[in-house]
Amino acid sequence: MQVLLQRITRRPQAIPVAFILALLLCGCSGEAPRIAPLSQDAVILAFGDSLTWGTGAAREYSYPVWLEQLIKRRVVNAGVPGELSAQGRERLPRLLEEHQPDLLILCHGGNDLLRRIDAAKTRDNLVSMIDQAKRRGIPVTLIGVPQPALMFLEAAPLYDEIAAEYSLPYEGEVLAEVVADNTLKSDRIHPNARGYQTIAEAINRLLEASGALP
Repeated sequence: MQVLLQRITRRPQAIPVAFILALLLCGCSGEAPRIAPLSQDAVILAFGDSLTWGTGAAREYSYPVWLEQLIKRRVVNAGVPGELSAQGRERLPRLLEEHQPDLLILCHGGNDLLRRIDAAKTRDNLVSMIDQAKRRGIPVTLIGVPQPALMFLEAAPLYDEIAAEYSLPYEGEVLAEVVADNTLKSDRIHPNARGYQTIAEAINRLLEASGALP
């Protein structure tokens, strides 16, 4: 949040006033946006690319599997390695209809960042996915993906912006922390089993803070 506010301070004319107010309100509250409590038979759809699929570890150590163990609710792994956000945008509606999830965990756009696709296009695709879920009454939790950097990894700014605009429970730090720690990685960009466990634990804390886990 502090980094994003610094950017706003440097370029205030480029940011709508309403967006700045939304950021300030989120920052001042100190609380995650709320989600209705998930019942014991709730279905959570974990949607994304290789970071959701679990590339770099055995499939049983992907973050959705770890998360399912933590929250004692069904978590569907809907990750597709190598997928771009435009492809995810087209794929998501069928899965929403098939699984009728009670929550969507969205962790997408990493391949866009690696291929340096225009951030505005990635943002549009992510927003479309969020809208698809919300039109069906499905709450969304957003996971920020770090942009490529040699040092001081942090989630790409578009994730902070989307989370603030849509008042989404948001985890913007854990992927950057995992990618920066060689003991939690299997290769340059993919976690190992411990890394995926770390991601699941962070999402679990976020769901608890948002009220999704009573």
